[in-house]
Amino acid sequence: MLAAWRRLSSLNKAATVLLAASAGSLVISRLIASPKHPVGFSTKMSWQSHGSTNAEMVDNLMVYNILKTPAIATAMKATDRAHFVADPDVAYIDAPTPIGYNATCSAPHMHSYALELLKDHLKPGAKILDVGSGSGYLSVVFARLISGGGSGDGDGGGGGGSGVTKGHPPNGRVIGIDHIPELVETSISNVKKDSSAKKLLKSGILKLVTGDGWEGMPSEAPFDAIHVGAAAANIPTALVDQLKNGGRMVIPVGPEGMEQKLAVLDKNADGSVVRKDIMGVVYVSLFALFFDF
Repeated sequence: MLAAWRRLSSLNKAATVLLAASAGSLVISRLIASPKHPVGFSTKMSWQSHGSTNAEMVDNLMVYNILKTPAIATAMKATDRAHFVADPDVAYIDAPTPIGYNATCSAPHMHSYALELLKDHLKPGAKILDVGSGSGYLSVVFARLISGGGSGDGDGGGGGGSGVTKGHPPNGRVIGIDHIPELVETSISNVKKDSSAKKLLKSGILKLVTGDGWEGMPSEAPFDAIHVGAAAANIPTALVDQLKNGGRMVIPVGPEGMEQKLAVLDKNADGSVVRKDIMGVVYVSLFALFFDF
């Protein structure tokens, strides 16, 4: 009887999250149905990839062709979303989920899009900057991928040294930066809930810090990949400067509360930058942060 009541309570919470997300879903669906919609990305089943467990959620992202890369799926399965949200009962719903401090952990399908767009730069030994790291979830997934193994014990196992960028430590590094000190502290606590993720933090492969994300982290630059989880009215010059030649940045660009574009910036070997708009999105600015993408 108690189990049934708990299940009903969980379903009610899930329904509330989905209803809250539905208005945003309508807006985002309208925006991404643009001529610039990328070939090979499926958005039809966005907001639908729910699961009763973390593994089932990730499997559904694969089934619906939102998530395609097995290594990314392995890293996401190893990173239990329930450790990174305020209410574990709704952790596996494909919708933004509250994490406190007027912020959310973005929908799993949006995390999947970001990971797929950056996958060629998430190699063992790479250095990654995650701006607006929020709950720490995506930073952990990045860290698992660049440390040489999807499960991410932080010992470099599974990488075999392949793909290690010259000049980087064998396991690479992920820097997650957020401007809300309390949220950074919460994200560190979240990471420590998982033993393998905790090792990534302890080893220095993963670092979560408080700071102005628009200024990046010059002391750690250059970065093979930069992920930005908040809208920028214009692309920050500091972040472009800190992107390595041959690197990639994913960032939502546009005015707060209005139509924005999820942009991919590729920096060529000669330092020139090419921008491609992938899909329409709606985010708030970094200093009115609501989504952590």
